[in-house]
Amino acid sequence: MLSIDPQSTPTPQLHQYLLGSVSPRPIAFVSTLSPDGVANLAPFSFFNVFSSNPPIAVFSANRTVANNTTKDTLANAEATGEVVINVVTHDIVRQTALASVNYPPEVSEFEKVGLTPIASDLVKPFRVKESPSQMECRVKEIIPLGDRGGAGNLVICEILRIHISEEVLDEKGRIDPHKMDLMGRMGRAFYCRASGDAVSKIFQPVTQIGMGFDLLPEGVRHSPVLRGNQLAELAAMEEIPAADGSIFQDKQVQQAMLATESQKTKLLHQYAAALIDRGEVARAWQVLLA
Repeated sequence: MLSIDPQSTPTPQLHQYLLGSVSPRPIAFVSTLSPDGVANLAPFSFFNVFSSNPPIAVFSANRTVANNTTKDTLANAEATGEVVINVVTHDIVRQTALASVNYPPEVSEFEKVGLTPIASDLVKPFRVKESPSQMECRVKEIIPLGDRGGAGNLVICEILRIHISEEVLDEKGRIDPHKMDLMGRMGRAFYCRASGDAVSKIFQPVTQIGMGFDLLPEGVRHSPVLRGNQLAELAAMEEIPAADGSIFQDKQVQQAMLATESQKTKLLHQYAAALIDRGEVARAWQVLLA
């Protein structure tokens, strides 16, 4: 493996290794208001939520690697103590990228990128109308992490109010990721769209203690067919189920039983793998126990 020493690696190169490794990252489209009343808008992909009670979001306004400057967002957040964090969807991602340009402080990015400012309820910075989720925030603390190019400034925000478009909600009032259609940032010029086939479900009950890989039968744990994710589905069950003889009525199991010993194992494991991928884990266990 390539081993990277952060102390001896040039910052631009290290920056890209970090961005390529820690991705995709959510994008905070942060709107602020300067003390002179100029509306500012800029994207930040060093961003996440860190607490629900109290509700806390954190983004980092990094010093540029090239010339060690910071965006107007940081100055405005320091001066006013208020920001709005808007989420970035596929519909506005190109406009978001345009907002990353270093326009002069007296220029409003809302006008430059063609997005609509709308009034917030509790803070002065505007919300982005085209964003389906907008969080009005009070800045709790700003923590500088360094004074050289590439150094971050952690902006810790308390979320005072969230506005969510009803168009992205499902019938139970929860956010539907396919309707939300969020974009994530990756390394260099790469982005990731969090909808469609890119979205998958993983059910792992937190109150149920899975047996773990170490308790899987030797022949299953070292299967030449089953992949790590498939083994994890088996290991997530609390215990190995009791064998059910009715599985021998399955035609694919019957066909496997007619093969040679080595082929039989391979065929059964291939069938079990297909069942696991379809979500039929209990049946897959019966095939493996056959």
